[in-house]
Amino acid sequence: MKLNKNSLFWILAFISLILDHLAKFWVIQNFALHESLPLISGVFHFTYVRNYGAAFSLFSENGEWLRWLSLGVSLALMGLALYGPKMTRWEQAGYGFILGGALGNGIDRFVAGYVVDFLDFRLINFPVFNLADVAINIGIICLLIATVYPEIRRKRQG
Repeated sequence: MKLNKNSLFWILAFISLILDHLAKFWVIQNFALHESLPLISGVFHFTYVRNYGAAFSLFSENGEWLRWLSLGVSLALMGLALYGPKMTRWEQAGYGFILGGALGNGIDRFVAGYVVDFLDFRLINFPVFNLADVAINIGIICLLIATVYPEIRRKRQG
């Protein structure tokens, strides 16, 4: 069992987690709850909110199980990286970003009972989100690339 077998996975998971929590810490230290700072007025703001549910505040009244879902996904991905086959770079990037995002939001759920969100795109009336959510979506895109382009999938990291 070697961590360097899928080293890109671990690096991207760690970077995603650290950036997510540094950003959340900065928001908590510099904003009052529901305070908003327009970066591009009416388009993009930093707005500090607490999300007790998932995306679009789904399950906010029964969000308890989301902490366990985050933990389960995180453990499964770590098991895949440790005990599964060597992944392609795209697979490592995809699963690594997803792990970083799952850990980022999962830690929030276990420690505080909610997730700190702050990225607020008002132009398209999108729910406020955070860097962990961004990492998860980047991870999904990487996995789609690995799936759609089989020639990339076949090339294993040397």
